[in-house]
Amino acid sequence: MPKALAIDIGGTKIYNSIVNEKGEIISEIEKHHTPKTFEEIKEIFKEIITAHENEADVIAISTCGAVNNSNTGILGSTGNIAKEYPTMDFMSLSKKKVFVENDANAAAWAEHIIGSSKGLPTSIMITLGTGVGGGLILNNRIFKGKNGAAGEMHFKMRTDKHRKCTCGSWDCFEAYASGSGLKKTAEEISKNPNITTYDVIGGWQKNDNLMTEIYKKWENDILEGLIGLANIFDPDVIVLSGSLAEFTNPEYLTETVNKEIVTTPTKIVKGSAGNYSGMIGAALLALGVGLGGDK
Repeated sequence: MPKALAIDIGGTKIYNSIVNEKGEIISEIEKHHTPKTFEEIKEIFKEIITAHENEADVIAISTCGAVNNSNTGILGSTGNIAKEYPTMDFMSLSKKKVFVENDANAAAWAEHIIGSSKGLPTSIMITLGTGVGGGLILNNRIFKGKNGAAGEMHFKMRTDKHRKCTCGSWDCFEAYASGSGLKKTAEEISKNPNITTYDVIGGWQKNDNLMTEIYKKWENDILEGLIGLANIFDPDVIVLSGSLAEFTNPEYLTETVNKEIVTTPTKIVKGSAGNYSGMIGAALLALGVGLGGDK
């Protein structure tokens, strides 16, 4: 059975493992802290590939940052990793085929092939973590836009320049729906600069009035974004993934979204491909699973 050496690169951690064409992780998952410098990151890649490339048919890389449409490299700065990282020559890392994809797109593909959007041609996946990632599956294909940068969750939630986003603009969906956004909302409502997202979630789970108010504001911010996305893409399903998705209420979100949208009914669900969906999706794409063998 064909296998991929899958590597998932984020701003703080790098994971790698061997994944087969069923999307099964079949070797130990190795974890590394993402180094601060470009040369150190490149060295870790070389170490991983040298150690494991003989176990695989292809090298599948899931990475932060927008990836070009030829799946060979990154388009520009990612903001959360060494500034030279976008210049990485991924193709030179191995004599075997190297395939690169954005981590959110890869995770969306994992959900599409083996997860919560399996069998549905049109889906949106949103990762709710420290930031917000997005992946679009349209007619059973990842939609990447003209150059590969589509799916960024930086559309406007308001117009009064209330909250600065990590992208440098103001009031993006990410600035409200992310974990960082939840903390900002908590600070604004509680007037406590030391409040944490753990305080909010823990208090909400215990029915604390203030924490429930904060949680509901965050939930409503997510809801407003989902309504806009559903109206634009008319998806079969919107999949919520990431560490904070655990604390969402898909039934409530589905019911409320469908009351507000002008397109046909959709559903909101939690992801089921797991915490390593980026590695899995990149491997499936590199192996051509679901693509008719054209990758």
